[in-house]
Amino acid sequence: MQAKLSTMFQSLQVRNYRLFASGQLIKLIGVWMMFIAQDWLVLELSDNSATALGVVTALQFTPVLLLTLISGRLADRYDKRMLLFVANAFWTVLALAMSLLVITGLVELWHVFAFAALLGTANAVETPVRQAFVSELVGTSLLPNALSLNAATFNSARIVGPALAGLAIAAFDVGPVFLVTALSSIAPLVNVVRMRTSELHREALPPRDERAQAKVIDGLRYVRRRPDLLLPMVMISIIATSLFNFQLTLAALAKTVFNTGAASFGLFSSALAVGALAGALAGTGRRSRPSVWVVLGAAVACSTLGTLVGLAPAYWLVVALLLPTGFFMVFFAQAANQRIQLGTDAAFRGRVMALWVLVFLGTNPVGAPVIGWLAETYGAGASIWIGGLISLATALLALTWQLRRSGARLRFRVLPMPRFYVTSTDC
Repeated sequence: MQAKLSTMFQSLQVRNYRLFASGQLIKLIGVWMMFIAQDWLVLELSDNSATALGVVTALQFTPVLLLTLISGRLADRYDKRMLLFVANAFWTVLALAMSLLVITGLVELWHVFAFAALLGTANAVETPVRQAFVSELVGTSLLPNALSLNAATFNSARIVGPALAGLAIAAFDVGPVFLVTALSSIAPLVNVVRMRTSELHREALPPRDERAQAKVIDGLRYVRRRPDLLLPMVMISIIATSLFNFQLTLAALAKTVFNTGAASFGLFSSALAVGALAGALAGTGRRSRPSVWVVLGAAVACSTLGTLVGLAPAYWLVVALLLPTGFFMVFFAQAANQRIQLGTDAAFRGRVMALWVLVFLGTNPVGAPVIGWLAETYGAGASIWIGGLISLATALLALTWQLRRSGARLRFRVLPMPRFYVTSTDC
């Protein structure tokens, strides 16, 4: 067990990554607290308007759609460590300003809208840079482990943050929660400064004049010429848009289908998050680029389970299904992320990861309204299983395409344990 744990958390033995991960954990707990406090504040300021909440969500994610590819270009031209510092410093100033408005009672609804848009701008710059920076912290050999630990950090914060926010809002109101968020965002700033640049794993990049000419379109062409990168990109764009909307659909499922309250929504979210954390930790033992079959198998499993969640007739069955759904959701996303990062040249990594962030997060302003309309028109359960079927069709089409392209064959074995496997030398 000790050896297993040592392997699972091996990247934490690297000082620079340990600083990075601890700073991110502290900040992300504060971010999840802020999301809860922000939604609560919007409802207070708008007389419980769901439309106002939708506007805030759109304002947070629209900058990701518009600016992420430009951020990837910056990541390939400039020092990623310095870009991270600047983006996080901007985030900290925003959070402090917002907390002062809330604590002093001067906050108005348009302040929250402006804050959401500016916060989305900071995230649009920071996220692809952070994704590309991980390889410089640990090197190629530990990159799969580090990426899995990143996902584990995110999902740990997603479990702890909302719970703390609920207790804090009940005890102190929303103002102090915003202040805690602002203070927690200082941790990444301090830890970035404490990193030792001499220990960063920076691969050889083109000369400065060539980097200055790096264009966004070059990154898009690079991915287009690489079927091994294009396949997971296309899959994640469709599956994330159609199925990864559980924050919206589970709330509607709890309230309209099972006629329960916030506690049931919290249980649904917790079950999904616990499964997601397990899925992230399951990938920590990986030491090489995951095969395309791992990505495809996880996509099929995730889509199948998501479809079953929407069709489940009983409350307890939804909770039981959300655990493996969360597991394969994150396992699929991380395997796709690792396959892309470990297959990308250093000179293009920033732009490629910016495209990854765009197809993963930037589709939210498009997918969320459509899923919301489906939930309102046909029911919350239908919005989930329809998204699951679209995702499953995508995964099966991708699997069929890959089998034909590689000449591989899909087999089924009964003993010693029933399982599918692929007879192929392609990796």
